[in-house]
Amino acid sequence: MNILVLDDELELLNIIKLYLIKADFNVFTAFSAQEAIEILYEEDIDLAILDWMMKGLNGIDVLKEALKFKDIKIIMLTAKTDFESEFKALDIGANDYVKKPFDPKVLVLKVKKLLNLDKYIYFRNLKIDKLGRTVYKDEKLLNLRLKELKILIYLLENKNKIVKRQKLLDSVWGYDYDKDPRTLDTHIRRLREKIGEGIIITNRGIGYSIKD
Repeated sequence: MNILVLDDELELLNIIKLYLIKADFNVFTAFSAQEAIEILYEEDIDLAILDWMMKGLNGIDVLKEALKFKDIKIIMLTAKTDFESEFKALDIGANDYVKKPFDPKVLVLKVKKLLNLDKYIYFRNLKIDKLGRTVYKDEKLLNLRLKELKILIYLLENKNKIVKRQKLLDSVWGYDYDKDPRTLDTHIRRLREKIGEGIIITNRGIGYSIKD
C-alpha cells in the first residue's frame, strides 16, 4: 500500500515515514504542496497524510487536488485546533483530522483503519483476509486448509520472531493436542507448496519464522 506524507517539518516527516515503513507501508514524502501534487499524478497512492499550513500552496490545496482521485483516503495533519478548521477539512472531503502534537502510533492505526487493514494482512505477493479466511497470491485465490491458514496468520502476526514448535501447535491445534507433532511439519510443507518457498523459514531444533 502506497502512502504519501506531506509536511514541511523535516524531522516530523521522517518520524512519520519511519513508523509507516515499520508498519509495512511504501512511503512517498513531499516537502512542498507542489511536490505532493506531482507524486499524486505519478504514483498510485492509496492514502495521503497532508499537513495544512505551508507557504504558498498548502495541504488544503493538495486535498482538493487529491479528491480528483476516486479511491484515495485523506488524513489532514495540522496545528490548527479550532472547530471551524476541522469542519472545513472534513466538509471539503478529508476522511480524518489529526491535531498536532500526536502519537505516531495512533496515526498509523488511523491509516490502517481507513484502509481496512485490520481485516487484511499483506506480505510480499500475499493478501490474507482474516475475516473471510481466504488467501490470495498475486491476486489469485489459494486453496488453503483452515490449519494452514491459521499457521500462516500466526507466523505473520509474529513476524521477525522465531515461533517455537510447541507454541505453534498450541495456538493452531489447541493446548489439548496430543497427536503426532510431526503433523506440523506436514502442514508447513503443504503451505510452502502453495504460497511459495522462501517465506516460511525453518529454525532447526526451535521452530519457524517469517522475516521481512
